[in-house]
Order: sequence, then C-alpha cells, then structure tokens
Amino acid sequence: MEKLHHMAVNSTDCTQTFLDSEFRYVLFSVTYSIFFVVGFFANLYVLFVLRCLREAKAMGEIRIYMYNLTIADLLFVCALPFWIGYYKREGDWVFKNFMCQLTGSFFFINTYGTILFLGAISLNRYWAVTRPLDAASSDHRRRGIIVCIIIWAFTISLTIPNMTSPGTNSDGHITRCFEGYHNETDYQKKKVAVMHFLIIGMFFVVFFLVVVCNFLIALALLSQSIPQSEFCSGTIRTMTSTYKRPKKARGVKRRALQMLLAVVGVFVLCFLPHHIVQGPWVLAVLQIKEGWGHVNWGQDTRQALNDAHQITLVLMGLNCILDPVVYFFATKRFRRFIMKHIRKLSKGEACTQSGNTQISMDDRNQSQKLQSILQQPNEERTQ
Repeated sequence: MEKLHHMAVNSTDCTQTFLDSEFRYVLFSVTYSIFFVVGFFANLYVLFVLRCLREAKAMGEIRIYMYNLTIADLLFVCALPFWIGYYKREGDWVFKNFMCQLTGSFFFINTYGTILFLGAISLNRYWAVTRPLDAASSDHRRRGIIVCIIIWAFTISLTIPNMTSPGTNSDGHITRCFEGYHNETDYQKKKVAVMHFLIIGMFFVVFFLVVVCNFLIALALLSQSIPQSEFCSGTIRTMTSTYKRPKKARGVKRRALQMLLAVVGVFVLCFLPHHIVQGPWVLAVLQIKEGWGHVNWGQDTRQALNDAHQITLVLMGLNCILDPVVYFFATKRFRRFIMKHIRKLSKGEACTQSGNTQISMDDRNQSQKLQSILQQPNEERTQ
C-alpha cells in the first residue's frame, strides 16, 4: 500500500519532516474494524453461495470472475488486523518488515484486482448483450479461467517492487510502513512517482472501457421496445400472454441495468476519487527538489491533499463489503438463491438440489430473454 505521506520543509533548515493527518488514526481504526467484521463474513458467505452455484453449473463466466473477486477481497480483509493495530499505535509498525510488504501487497492486489475483474465483468456483459449468439457458442469457463490467470499474474507482478524493497522506514522513535519517504534522494522519489502515474493511467484506461461498455449496453437495452403480442386473435390466452410478456421483458431489462449501475457505481464511489487525488498528492508528498515532478505548493495545499487522500483510501477499502452487495442486487439468480437459503437455514438445509435446479434454469432463461429483447423484428417496433 504505497501510502507515501506528506512532508514539509522546515523554515529554519533544509530538513524535511513528516506532516501527518491526525484524524486518520481514529478514522482508519474504526472503519477498518467495520470492514474486517462485515467483509470477512460477507465474503465467506459469497464463497459458499458461489460454491453452490458451481454445483448447479449456473452463472458461467460471471461466476468465475465473482469467485476470484471475492478471493481478492478476502486477501485485503485478512490484512486489516495488522493495519488496525498500526493506526491504533498512531503509525508505528511493530511487526516485521516482511509483514509490512505482504499486507501492503494484499491491499494493492485487492484494489487493482477488483478494478480489472469488474472490467472483465463489464466486457463480458457487453459481449453477451450485443453478440448473444457468439457468446452462447463460446467456451465460457475456459475464457474466464484464462482471463483470471492473466489478471492475477499482472497484479501480482506489480507488487514485486513492494516485496523486493524495504517497506518500513524509521521516523524518529517509530517505524512507518510504506510511509515516510522524505529522506529519499530525488532519483528514488522520481522512480516512485513514475510507478504511481503508470498505475493511475492504467486505472483510467480500464475506467474508460467500463463506462463505454456499460453505456453501450444501456443504449442497446433502452433502444429496444417491448415485444407485443398480436391482438387480432381475440382469445383470453393471447390477452394473458400480451400482459405477461412485456412485464417479463421489462424485468430482464431492469436487472441488466442494475448490473450496469452496480459496477459503475463501485468504480465511481470507491476508486475514482482516489485516482483523481493520487497524482497531485504524490507530487506534493515526494517534494522532488529539481526537474520533473517538482512542484512549489504551499503547506496548506499539501495538507489538504493529504487529508483528502486519507478519505479516498477509506472509500477504496469500502469495496471489500460493497462487492457482495453488488452481487446481491445485480444478479437475480444470486439474489434468489440467498433468499431461499435464508428461509431454509431454520430447517437445517443448505444447498438443496431443488434450489440449485431452479437457479440453473433461471440462468439459461436469462440469456434467452435478453436475446429475444435485442433481436425482435423491426416491424414489431412500429406497431
């Protein structure tokens, strides 16, 4: 967790001192404690549900992405007790350097693994909605596994600098973890700045793709009219079908749009503020003296950037408990399974065959309904 912190130039000499945001010690201790308790049990339950859905062969490629996304969340959650202790001691790392490197890497893997897995989910939904026949004929499981391997390999490779260089820094009588870089040379500071800006650039590329994909999906769904039955038959059966089909079609569209809003919402709430603040904050914190990256901001500006950065870090950690909520509200089969399972817990039942069979049928019907909405004949839309 490359949390480089603020430093200011002493007015009496050239020594740079660590400038802190004191409120963060209470803020992180409280919020990370909540994230740990809620995130741990919520993500374990998600793994249980996904295991049951795997036995039912439901959800396909999306299930693979959700499973890996949940594992990334659990890595971050398991590292939180160390960070809670760190902030309760007001920024003093009492554990080994290796634990600083490891827990910081877990934070990084969770952040950018989540971003990439949500991006993969968006691309998958775009492909399924705009090219349903190709999506249905492809090997979902194999593609999902390959994409997940690439994402894990990429995010883990980005943590190699964290694991191969010291994570702790001495700051007087205390030890900082991924903080307190004010005594480094300009060369080292510029290396850190370049890495941060490359990561920021990667985020905005993925964010742009997610927004474009979900926008095009929304346009494809909203531009299609609801299929109408022919009214000329005059039978009760036809009138009943006419009433039910538009209602079902609207439900399919609504659930598809919920998925779009959920994914984009996590990006906008959890990740966008951090990456907007991150660039100016890195330059303000490093205080490169000469050449590229040198800025001449006042102490009030640097302090404001540092304070804002602490808040965006909390928002970024929030994703570990929002991801299970996204699954619940964005996918009907996931939500239906949870509601059925809650009702059956009192009876001592878990993954019943009947429940799994129903969810598997829902999964097959969902893609068929979306395809029928998007491929309806043009003459129906003119009626």
